[in-house]
Amino acid sequence: MPFGGFDSLKEKVLTPWSEKDPIAKVKSPISKAFKKDTDEKGLVTHDEAQAQHEEDHPELASLPPGEDEKKPGLCDRTPCANLTKRYQIAILSCVGFIISFGIRCNMGVAVVDMTNNVTVHVGEGEKPHIQRAEFHWTPEAIGIIHGSFFWGYIVTQIPGGYLATRFPANRIFGLAILSTASLNMLIPAAAKVHYGCVIAVRILQGLVEGVTYPAQHGIWSKWAPPLERSRLVTMSFCGSYAGAVVSMPLSGLLTDYAGWPCPFYVYGAAGMVWFIVWMLIAYESPAAHPTITQAERIYIEDSIGGSTRR
Repeated sequence: MPFGGFDSLKEKVLTPWSEKDPIAKVKSPISKAFKKDTDEKGLVTHDEAQAQHEEDHPELASLPPGEDEKKPGLCDRTPCANLTKRYQIAILSCVGFIISFGIRCNMGVAVVDMTNNVTVHVGEGEKPHIQRAEFHWTPEAIGIIHGSFFWGYIVTQIPGGYLATRFPANRIFGLAILSTASLNMLIPAAAKVHYGCVIAVRILQGLVEGVTYPAQHGIWSKWAPPLERSRLVTMSFCGSYAGAVVSMPLSGLLTDYAGWPCPFYVYGAAGMVWFIVWMLIAYESPAAHPTITQAERIYIEDSIGGSTRR
């Protein structure tokens, strides 16, 4: 994409609410979708593609002003409502991965405070005293706790892909984040019982998180136009790296100021709040979304094909 195409990208991402002509809302993304080098290759010209699109959808030519805009939903009144639905889903997916990978890092940071003696400075002029470690886990036990997550994670990768084809992928992804967030809040209680309970909870977290990547591929198979697929998928998956970058220092701060259980509760609560917003905004396909504009729905369905029309 040339550098001069920034205006084109802006028009695709931001819904042109200010345009009074509803036909222009449909023509704009469709026209830019076909503006490739196909003219030079002799495959199809832009005018031919535009004419074919208008022939396939004659109802758009007589669309009265304002009919393309459906009644706004609860989350359509927020400042991000001007983003198209597919970009709202991409941003929420990114946040979901930030929470998911943050949950993975909680134990790695909290275990330092859980298993090590801490020197406590009471005040000036007083001798510091040693606060004994709450848990006396061996390095072998700690290593098993860290690795147990991936015992479950590797098991559900392939089954996750199958589930994403049999059930709505957006629900699978949302329930996976909700489940791992709920399990994360059980870790402080499990640790006080026995480290074996922590291992069991971590295995369960790995099992439910193993379906997140396959579910994301299922989501974008119905939501991402071919010319935007790499951009949308990258926006979603970059949350996995951002989650580790944010969680390591944040978990350290929460542990230092509020105690080692705090990161588990904070990330657990964040996952639950995220799930509510996700279920309000993310739907299985453009055809199932109640507040998507007709222009965006037609653009996605024409770009991908008939698989999105269910």
